Amino acid sequence: MLYTVKEIAALSNVTIKTLHHYHKIGLLLPCEISEAGYRLYGMKELERLQQILFYRELDFPLEKIKQLLEDQPERLSILSNQKELLLARKQRLDRLIQTLNESIDCTMKGEVMDKTEMFKGFDSEKEWMEALAEQDQYLEATYDYSLLESNTINVEAMNEQASEAKHFMDSMISALKTGVRFDNKIVRELINEHINFLNHNGHPTSAMDFVAQARFFLDDDFHRNMLESQQIGLAYYLFTAAESFATK
Repeated sequence: MLYTVKEIAALSNVTIKTLHHYHKIGLLLPCEISEAGYRLYGMKELERLQQILFYRELDFPLEKIKQLLEDQPERLSILSNQKELLLARKQRLDRLIQTLNESIDCTMKGEVMDKTEMFKGFDSEKEWMEALAEQDQYLEATYDYSLLESNTINVEAMNEQASEAKHFMDSMISALKTGVRFDNKIVRELINEHINFLNHNGHPTSAMDFVAQARFFLDDDFHRNMLESQQIGLAYYLFTAAESFATK
């Protein structure tokens, strides 16, 4: 069954103007155009629109959403990633609401709120520090290198990098699990896009730099275990894919 722009707008609560814009920028294309010039959409386009709207709820810019969906990764992988991101946001919002309610309660009672409670829910930088603590301690003890040396974290940048890294690793895991060879065009494109992202986000990385990083992940017990806990064979698959990418 095919749907017109008007019907899609009614189903999704997205304006016709927005759907036209998505078409214009190549984010959501109709599956066909009728003889009368009407844009028509099928179930695949409805699913893509749903994925777009989930990312919009997470405040992803349209250009980033297009990039994430460009390779048409497995729908389940996208939805699982979006669920994790939304749950993380929900937890933070729940904590903010709790802090707000406590602030209202104290104000109504004429009491002064405990200063240690006033900013609960705003501490996402602290959450990043805690999340990186174990890895930082290992690197410092083993290689005399600290991830947190400056004691400051650009939360927005870290969130974006984490999202892209998860998308990359999920895609590599999917390729490994479905038997895609490490030198396949799909894998090469994934690595190319990941390296481009790093270069465009303040982390200059050449193909050989990426090989060196993948080799480190393979040789270092702590980081190899991090990858293997996600998927058995991932560390070696990542390294051989990186090496193949760099030599072609």
